[in-house]
Formats: sequence, structure tokens, C-alpha cells
Amino acid sequence: MLSRRQLLRGAVVTVAGAALPAVLAACGGTSSTATATTGTSAGTSSTSTTAASTSAATSAATTAASTPMAAATTAAATPSTSASPVAVDMGTLGNPSKAVTLVETGSSLLYPLFNAWAPAIHQQYSNITVQTASTGSGTGIAQAVAGVAQFGGTDAYMSDAQLKTASGIINIPLCISAQQINYNVPEVTTPLKLSGPILAAIYQGTIKYWDDAQIASANSGVTLPHQAIIPVHRTDGSGDTFIFTQFLSFSTPDWQTKVGFGTSVNFPGVAGALGAVGNPGVLQTVAQTKYSLGYIGSSFLNQAQAKGLGTALLLNKAGNYVPIQTANITAAASAMVPQTPKDERISLIFAPGADSYPIINYEYVAVQTKQSDPDIAQSMRTVLAWAISTDGGNASSFLDPVHFLPLPSSVLPLSQAQIAAIQ
Repeated sequence: MLSRRQLLRGAVVTVAGAALPAVLAACGGTSSTATATTGTSAGTSSTSTTAASTSAATSAATTAASTPMAAATTAAATPSTSASPVAVDMGTLGNPSKAVTLVETGSSLLYPLFNAWAPAIHQQYSNITVQTASTGSGTGIAQAVAGVAQFGGTDAYMSDAQLKTASGIINIPLCISAQQINYNVPEVTTPLKLSGPILAAIYQGTIKYWDDAQIASANSGVTLPHQAIIPVHRTDGSGDTFIFTQFLSFSTPDWQTKVGFGTSVNFPGVAGALGAVGNPGVLQTVAQTKYSLGYIGSSFLNQAQAKGLGTALLLNKAGNYVPIQTANITAAASAMVPQTPKDERISLIFAPGADSYPIINYEYVAVQTKQSDPDIAQSMRTVLAWAISTDGGNASSFLDPVHFLPLPSSVLPLSQAQIAAIQ
């Protein structure tokens, strides 16, 4: 039987090979120039050309303070580790000698953050413009491998097999995110308790109704309607699907045997099940469909709550039901981060610990280490060095609105060393 690490390294991330314009067209997206505002719709790209909005991110952070994730203090946001950070020389950084446009495409979970970063980067480095696009993690990886995009945003690290056929590609974590399970059950006003096995059974069609005995047993005292459950899944190559199906695989052996995990999996045929593109698509589908349920990245938690969706408490590895809150994400990160290898490809899913939230992950960019233009290489290093700094993209004004945690200090040297490899 393969070990968890062997399974993780061998995981296949399904990618598409279309060029960026074709990908945007397929996702219904458009290209535009952002001046003072940014968007978060799936399949949309934007180019930041002005010094837009660190203030917008700060305003969003104020809004986020009303959500459960903000209940824990910012001081708790960085997982404690025993290792001390060591500064790594990342080569020449700063404004390049000429105007450079960098393309970031991929994860719809990472997109709201990268889209907020883009204007701030241009404000600080006037010769650097970052164009962002929400196309799904699979496409982000494909575009980075093809050289169409400098940054392939992804919630899923690449497998050993993929890296063998993608010479020079590395996966660099920028921060830590999480994923919630949202549901549309109007009769239920308290958070439902759900487990990996219950979710696996729902997505396999063996639990069909909201008042099923297994759900009722986990939610004693809650009156559940006898209504058919409508599971919603991603139809694009998705890092959210990757981490959701990892959670099901690690918590439910039957799912691992029959379905497994990846950015695209063959979801079992379930009567009434729906598919959607991107986190915005899943959010909209669940919000519009009574008695549905879906997995959605934490950068859309505020929107899910604004639409009146329920957010489940999830059963963790220790057997406790926990909410998607900063303290619980931090507990999970503290348990798993010390295991981060040199190349930083690791699953943080289903961490041990009484308080650990079970679905967290590194947010990665897949990048080519060899660049033909030294100004592009310098610009890439500059953007990524800024992104992982708490004085830059890892500042709470950027991370709090999307409910992310900063990159732990013990991991910073690993990401810095990988950034230094971009030449």
C-alpha cells in the first residue's frame, strides 16, 4: 500500500493546453484594464496600470472583521515553529530598467488576492504591470508550463510525474488558504456538522436526503428537511477540487479507492448533481439552488455569508467539529508546516490536533526558473519577494479580506531560495 507521501507526490494535476486568450474565452472571460478597482468574477482578466488600492484592501479587511474567520486575533495568524528565519539572497530586486508586463493566471481562490496585489505592485514598482486572470488551477499550471504566463496560480502542487515533463518548473508557496463547505438549506439556521465520510457519501450518491440518519446523528437536535441533496462540483481543472478530494480521500478510504483526488476527478453520477466553473460559479449555483451544497475557497467566505449560505463545521482528524476560523487554520498549519520539504510540495490537509481545521493548503505559483529576458526574471523575483513579505503582499490588509494566513516564518527561506532560482 502506498504511503500518504507517495500518494501525494504521485497525484496527477489535470491541465489544459490552450493559450490564455482561448482559456478566457472558454471561461466566458474578457480582458480589461483596471484603474482604481478590481474584480473577482471567474474567467476575468485585468491589467493594473495605476496605483490603485492598498486602501481598498484595508477597507475590505474592515468588512471581513464581521465574519467568523476574523474572530481570532491577527497575532494568531502566523503558525509558531521552532525554526528561525534566515535571510536568503534572492538576487537583484526592484524596478527593472524597462516596462515589463507579467501574466498571472489560474486559481480562482488565489485570484482575489493577486488582483488586489496587482495595483499595489505597480504603485511601488512603476515599470512592473501584473495582468491577472481567474481560469482555474489546472489552466494556471498549463500556462506556466507553456510559457504563456509567468505565474501559474494554483492551490495544487504539481506531481513528480508532471515535473518530469515540465523542465525548469518550480512550485512556490505564497501564503496559506482554506476551504469551506457551504450549503443552502433555508430551514437550518445553526451551522451543520459534516464529516469527510458524510461528504463522500453525498458526492457518491449514497446519502441522498438532508435528513439522512448519518447527518441527523451528527446534528442531534437539529430539524432537518426531507429534501434531496444537490451536490455541486467544479467542472474546470481546479485546485479547490484537488484539496476537497484530498480531504475525502484522507478521511474516507472508500473514496480514495473509488475516486481519488486531483484537479479533475470523475465524480460519481448523482441524480440532480450540478457542475460549475470557478469559485464564483459554485457560489452562485449553491446560492440559487435550494438544498444544494458545494466546496468553496475561503476568499469567497464573505460573499457566501452575504448570500445567506450556511457554513459547515467539519470533523477533523482528532474527531472534533471545528469552524473555519483563524485559530483553527493556524492550529492545522502549525501541525503540518514543519514537515514542508525543500521544494515545498506538501499537502496540509487533515492535519492532526484537537483544534485543527481539516482543509487548508499552501497557495502556490508555478513558475519557469529560466527566463530569456533578465528584466522579466528580475521583475518576477521582485513581485514574489514583495508578495511573501509582511511589508508587502503578506500584510494583513491584503490577507484578512480573503481569510488567508501569511507564509510562516520558518518557510520563508524555502520560498526565498526558490525565488532566487528564477534567472
